Amino acid sequence: MKKQILGLLIFLVFGSVTFGQDISPYIKVGKSAESIESVANKVEMALKANGFELLGSYNPSGKSALKVIAFTNDALKFTVVQVKDRGALAAIFKVGLEQKDGNVNISYTNPDYILRAYLMENYEANKTTYMKFSKDLKTALSSLGNDFTPFGGSVRADKLKKYHYKIMMPYFTDPVVLQEFDSFETGIIKIQNNLTARKAKTKLVYKLIYPEKKVAVFGVGLESKEEGESYFLPKIGEAHVAALPYEIILQGKKATMLHGKYRIALHWPDLTMGTFMKIMSTPGDIEDALEAICE
Repeated sequence: MKKQILGLLIFLVFGSVTFGQDISPYIKVGKSAESIESVANKVEMALKANGFELLGSYNPSGKSALKVIAFTNDALKFTVVQVKDRGALAAIFKVGLEQKDGNVNISYTNPDYILRAYLMENYEANKTTYMKFSKDLKTALSSLGNDFTPFGGSVRADKLKKYHYKIMMPYFTDPVVLQEFDSFETGIIKIQNNLTARKAKTKLVYKLIYPEKKVAVFGVGLESKEEGESYFLPKIGEAHVAALPYEIILQGKKATMLHGKYRIALHWPDLTMGTFMKIMSTPGDIEDALEAICE
């Protein structure tokens, strides 16, 4: 009997640890029969009421049946920017809304997944802050559903800090350099002006600027029907809509983006090679669009 109890305890402890190593990129909150705009308003109100800062929203692919709401909070944004290797990308989280079969599916990017991937070895140093962010976010959205189940594939926690899709594929530490400006201020002006002009069929969804740190993140909607979200999102899965928009990060004089073969795979980790081949041109198309914004 003692051996059985001991065996059960070992299973509960070590079994749960093993299970907990698999982390998914999204959390499903629940679904609503209300209109997508009504749900979006409730999401925004819930976030603001719980101390989150709204950064922007838009309809990916130009579809009224899809909506993304980008947000952050002070504790998170001022902690992650201390990480010099593009840590500010981890400041922005998104709620995704997908209207399908008469309901609106509500989800959000999983902080535990994104923060481990983007902050890499720096994740553990401020884990308490990140866990509180995740807990506060769940509390904020609990008025919209009580599901809170992970979905979208999974990656082992210990592999996220060095994630790549396949051998020879890029890592987080292999960014694409878009442009090097004369100064941080010149970069800000150039990027904002081009986004305002909707150059390369893009639009500004949000911006998060740290003037003292000379760091800025721009969320960019990709509106080209031939090469943008309308082209690739239906092929790889609109349920992952909270993955969008794509980002440009300006640090000092240098503007970069995460390589498409890294970023897309990270947000669609269960993507088959066959499906990936259907959007083979997308990483290059995104690079061309974001490069044009920095010219």
